[in-house]
Amino acid sequence: MTSRRLYHGTGPGTITPDGCAVDHYAMLTPKGEPEHIHAAIPEGASILELGSGTGRITHSLLALGHEVVAVDESPEMLSHIRGAETVCSSIQSLALHRKFDVVLLMSFVIETADDGLRQAFLRACREHVADDGCVILQRQPPEWYDTIQPFERAGDDGRVVRMTEVSRPEPHVLHATMEYTVGERKWTHTFVSRRLDDDFLEAALGEADLTMSGFLNGDRGWVRAVPR
Repeated sequence: MTSRRLYHGTGPGTITPDGCAVDHYAMLTPKGEPEHIHAAIPEGASILELGSGTGRITHSLLALGHEVVAVDESPEMLSHIRGAETVCSSIQSLALHRKFDVVLLMSFVIETADDGLRQAFLRACREHVADDGCVILQRQPPEWYDTIQPFERAGDDGRVVRMTEVSRPEPHVLHATMEYTVGERKWTHTFVSRRLDDDFLEAALGEADLTMSGFLNGDRGWVRAVPR
């Protein structure tokens, strides 16, 4: 399977190859993630942010004193970023020939159901992290896959978020559609993701010459990995 079959989206404005709506992403604000990351890494650490989107996390990391290189395959996403070096590239084809103190892979990108693509992501992380640095991955806690059901949630900003069409086509795999409504505008994002148990993730990391070194929080959703 390719990423274009695993993900697709609809709605006004530009939709990226992985189904994300640029206009919707540009509205989003951080919810404590930058401070969470900042507390887990050295002061002033250089950061390579893979899949940066419109800079929801980038701008706060810059404000916290980090040098950030933001990578995304969508030029429309990158056009919203200010103050950071930007690189328009897919994660799997990235070749900067530079090392960073921290490589950041958020937004559950690592949970792609394409095993080959996941390994390519992890190899890109290893190729760009310093030998004494770390890779920070964001996944859903494994238990989330057992319990998640369709829901609707209204935010204080007037945005309505719905998860619809939830199915489990095979063990450890989730197929679902997210729906985002802001006023008269509505976007959808359909995705297929794979549950990453600790043992499965450790094996995948090992193939990329990385190893798990702990978690940033109690629910094990934020994983810290280091070169082996």
